[in-house]
Amino acid sequence: MPDVVILGCGYTGRRVARRMLHCGHRVMVTVRNPSSVEDLRQLGARVVEFDLTQAGSLEIPDGALVLHSIPGFATGLFSRIAGQPRRVVYLSTTGVYGAVRDVDETTSPDPDTESAKQRLAVEEEVLGGHWSSLVLRPAAIYGPGRGIHVSMREGRFQLAGTGDNFVSRIHVGDLAAHAEAALLSEVTGAYPVGDELPCTSREIAEYCAQLLGVAMPPSVPRDTLHETRRADRRVDGSAIRRLLNVTLQYPTYREGLAASL
Repeated sequence: MPDVVILGCGYTGRRVARRMLHCGHRVMVTVRNPSSVEDLRQLGARVVEFDLTQAGSLEIPDGALVLHSIPGFATGLFSRIAGQPRRVVYLSTTGVYGAVRDVDETTSPDPDTESAKQRLAVEEEVLGGHWSSLVLRPAAIYGPGRGIHVSMREGRFQLAGTGDNFVSRIHVGDLAAHAEAALLSEVTGAYPVGDELPCTSREIAEYCAQLLGVAMPPSVPRDTLHETRRADRRVDGSAIRRLLNVTLQYPTYREGLAASL
């Protein structure tokens, strides 16, 4: 059974680590703060402190299955790794598609922000390596402790204009299932990941307001919000689900938000 390495074991990565440990893999995880994954250490994971902003190399087992989920946009990571991975899966973002509204597996990236351009550069580095590789481009990731249900309850959520912009999402549990299947598969290329029901910001805000028993959030000019909140994108992630044989546990935001609460 191959070793598994999770580079950047955060919100999604720690769930993938748990899945792989449960299956019997030897798992190595990298984090900036080892105490943040003490639970994984107790489950048998090897925890390594690694910070991209600091000098130094990282040794990984030859033939390992690597999930690259380090946030941020630094290239050159693999020049600092000692050891030859067998397969690399990178968690990117649908932001690389830029202003394209309808996205599926045939859509070419067209980044229109500096951060999205840097993400695409990391994708190219992964896809150009001497290993089998797959890039997953998740839509907005949500789940327990993260998402509109949290920001609305705390009074931080604002609608972009009238809220008619489309937003696609993926529950963190379903993204972890994609990542696990991707590590164990031979599928290559780059694919968007999303659930089965993109909706407008207003639609999900109305659902959350009813679910939480709170008032609808205020509307603000779209250009005052962060670039990720201004997006207007409908993502079809069905192609990679078919290729990886993944069935969504939370096919829409309705099931996912209710479970997250």
